[in-house]
Amino acid sequence: MPFVRISLPKSFSQETKDNVSISVHHALMQEFKIPESDYFHIIEELDSRQIKFPEAYLGIAHTSDIIYIQIIAGQGRTVDQKRRLYREIAERISGSTTITKNNIIIVLVENEGKQNWSFGNGEIQEPKHFNNENFKH
Repeated sequence: MPFVRISLPKSFSQETKDNVSISVHHALMQEFKIPESDYFHIIEELDSRQIKFPEAYLGIAHTSDIIYIQIIAGQGRTVDQKRRLYREIAERISGSTTITKNNIIIVLVENEGKQNWSFGNGEIQEPKHFNNENFKH
């Protein structure tokens, strides 16, 4: 875990889509201390008519380059860890693509831990990194 869904315009190049995914993954490795192999992403390419957004919200302007990143992760990270994660994701994406920070919407959904995940075989696994000091069950 975590599980990431990235929704963005079809018009972006494959390189941009890959860079967004890699940016999110590296930020999660850095800030949430997940292992490199914990890489479960869905990149959802949408037509412009399928992406709805306001021109501005909370004083932040948005354009047709807007992307949505939903991260599902277990509970236990601090507010500071989450702030650093969001900042790191925005920095990495804006540094490796033409997408600007104002067009990066991030939603973190937390669940109650390992009993809510199965990574295969129809079983609840017990990954060792769940015991990491950066993650509480």
